[in-house]
Order: sequence, then C-alpha cells, then structure tokens
Amino acid sequence: MEHQRENFGGRLAVILAMAGSAIGLGNIWRFPYMVGEHGGAAFVLIYIVCTLLVSLPLFVAEVTVGRKSHSSARLALGELAPKSKFWKAFGFILVFTPLLIASYYSVIGGWSVSFFVKACALDFVKSSPDVVTGAFGSFISSPWTPLIAHFAFLAACCAIVACGVKAGIEIFSKYSIPVLFLMVLVILIYSVSLPGAGAGVKYLLKPDFSQITPSTFAYALGQSFYSLSLGMGCIITYGSYVKRDENIVASSFGTAISDLLFAIMAGFAIMPAVFSAGIEPGAGPSLIFQSVPFIFSKMGATLPVVSSICAILFFLTITVAAMTSCISLIEVGVAYLHEKTRMSRPVASAIIFVICGVVGVFCSLSFGPLSDLQIMSKGIFDLLDWFASNVLLLIAAFAVVVFVGFVLKRDEVRDEITNSGTLKGCVKLFPVLYFLIKWVAPVAVLLIFISNFIL
Repeated sequence: MEHQRENFGGRLAVILAMAGSAIGLGNIWRFPYMVGEHGGAAFVLIYIVCTLLVSLPLFVAEVTVGRKSHSSARLALGELAPKSKFWKAFGFILVFTPLLIASYYSVIGGWSVSFFVKACALDFVKSSPDVVTGAFGSFISSPWTPLIAHFAFLAACCAIVACGVKAGIEIFSKYSIPVLFLMVLVILIYSVSLPGAGAGVKYLLKPDFSQITPSTFAYALGQSFYSLSLGMGCIITYGSYVKRDENIVASSFGTAISDLLFAIMAGFAIMPAVFSAGIEPGAGPSLIFQSVPFIFSKMGATLPVVSSICAILFFLTITVAAMTSCISLIEVGVAYLHEKTRMSRPVASAIIFVICGVVGVFCSLSFGPLSDLQIMSKGIFDLLDWFASNVLLLIAAFAVVVFVGFVLKRDEVRDEITNSGTLKGCVKLFPVLYFLIKWVAPVAVLLIFISNFIL
C-alpha cells in the first residue's frame, strides 16, 4: 500500500537529515566517555571497524526497508511481509525503543540548554576552572532546574517535528550540521593546545590492546549503533522519505563517514581537555559538562571575549546537535500516529511530548531525589541507557538484517539498492554488501548480544 508521504529534497538533504539523526550527543556526549571507560585508542579502532563492517551494511538495510515499504518504522516490516503476524507485531519495538531513548536523551538536551544559558551569563568566564568542573554535580542533583530545561528542550523538538519533513526536519538539519562541525573544530584546536593535552592526544592515538576485553567489542558495536541511530526505527522512517531515484548506498556511506569523522573530532575536542583538567577519562555521562566548561574557564583568563563567544556558540551548537538527534527519535512515533490514525502532526507531536516528558522526569530525578533508587546497581537514567543501547538496539538490529537477508528476496533487495540495476557502481558492490548484511552483520550482532549477558 502506497502512502502519501513527504520526501527529502535530494541527496544532500538526505545525508544532512540522516547525519542530523546520527551526529549529535551520541558523538559529543557519549562517544568521549565511552572511549574513556573502554580503553582509549583501542576502543576507537574497534569502533571504526564495527561501523564499516557491521553498522554501515545495517544502515543500508534499514534505508532499504524504509524506502521499499514507504511506511513508518512501526508498519514497514508488516507492509513488506503482509502474511506474517510476527513481523507486524515486531514493529512495536521499533516505536518503543526511540521513544524510550528520547525520554532520557531530552534530559541531556535539557542540560545543554541550561549550560547555554550559563554561557550567556558568562558563568564559565567568571568562575575558576576548579569551580566550573565541580558545578555540574550540584546542578543535576537539584530537582527543578533540570526538569524545566528537559521540558523546554523536548517541547522545541516536538514543535519542529510538528512542522513536517521538509519545512521542519530538513531545514533544521541543513543549517545546524555545518555549524556543528565548525564549532567542534574550533574547540578541538584550542583543546589540543592546553598544557598537558598531549597525554589526551596520545590516549586517542596509541592503542593499548591490553585494555581490550570481550565486553569492549560489545560496547563499541553498541556505541556504533547508538551513534548511527540504528535499531531505533529512525533510519527506517527517514528512509521512507527518500526518493525512488536516490542512491541509497552513496547516501548511507556519506552519513556513516560523516558520523565517524565527527565522533573522532569530538574525541580530540574533549579528551585533551580532560587530561589537561586532571579529570578521570572514565568519568561517565558528565564528562562533556565538566571538561568543556573547563576549557572556556581557562581561555577566559587570557581571552575573555573570545572565550565568552566560543562558549555561547558551542553550547548553542550542542543544544542544536541534541535536537537533531532527538527530532529523529520523536519523528518515529509521530510518523506512526500520523500514518495509522490520520491525526495531524501537531496532535501526534503533543502526545509524544507527554509520553517522553513523563518518563524523562524519572530519569532526571535519578540524579537527585531518586538517586537512591537502584535497579541492577544502576540508577533509572543509567539503566534505561544500558537497556536501550545493549539490549533493544541489538534485538532490533538483528531482526532487521535477518528480515532483509532472509525474508526479502535477494532480487528485491538488489533492485532497491541498485535502483533496478541502473546504478552500475552499486551493481558491482551489491554482492559484498549483501554478504555483509546477510551473514556478517547478524552473526556479529548475535555474538555481541550474548556477550552482554555471559561476560
């Protein structure tokens, strides 16, 4: 069944929109502290290999499902396998997962909003580096300010999604992604020039393979999935907005390379400052909100005007980056409600706002009033992050590659990836890509999933 759906304007629009989903806090917030917790440069190498050999083929598979079905993530598998009750039911996971992630992701987005306000108030320039690096803990433990920021951030994302694919998502991504690259480059240049930053550079360039454990592979692949928005239904949904004549392999490759490049840039922007500040590289989710303010505080001692401008632009860009990713998560639920019930996008966005907002309250309070509530030795925020990244994403990713590799006919997949044989380069590449999708990706995902529970 063909649905009347909006389309992205062209290849650049596709790459920018999908890169907007991929590039964001997953790179700037999550990647640096995952590197710090799991072995530095060795983790980075494994992450790159996982992205190219497993995540990129899976990305192509998800875009293939989306464009071929021309449906939201919830309905796509059922549309392509109409006789299967299992695949129709499985689509619920592809809606539940992104909404769960959006619930705690918007909490981090709220932190970004708050730090943007602090930057505008010149808090980082006025305060000493020691005061700045210690301020984050007291901020997130307070109940009200993070909650207000969480709802403000979530409301802004839902408002953009309510505007539609071209007028909302595409336009927002078009301007935000180039600015984000530019600002991270500025921070990178200054970060590597700080005293003691050389140790951070070495940490990212010199692998210590003794730090690698079997769980390192699990976390590297999980981070790769998280960063590229795989297993979340986002890429399937965005894929349904890709025009029939678009080269989905080229778009997927461009998105994956952009994501890798940005992640590495973010690592070099954050880690040298972390070592310069004497902060533990495995400090966890708070890493970026400690190390980056430290940079601006140090810069403020000699270049107060430059520091103030850079701090404001950086945290504005961080907020925008968080929004591009959160928008793609919200779009999955909105697209389903809009398509299935024919309710307007604003109404669907309002419903998603309420759902994610309520769950996000518990995530935010887990750093303060609910900090004593532990499940599996994890707070609510950490538990949802672990469950989404290491369980739900892997289950969904495994299902999608199995679906493309074993449920869809090979010729169907070939026609979609090669545009019915008209893309000669894709025709030559297809056997390798199909092998990776059908055999390498599912085996890798299954082994990583098992390792999460037996290691």
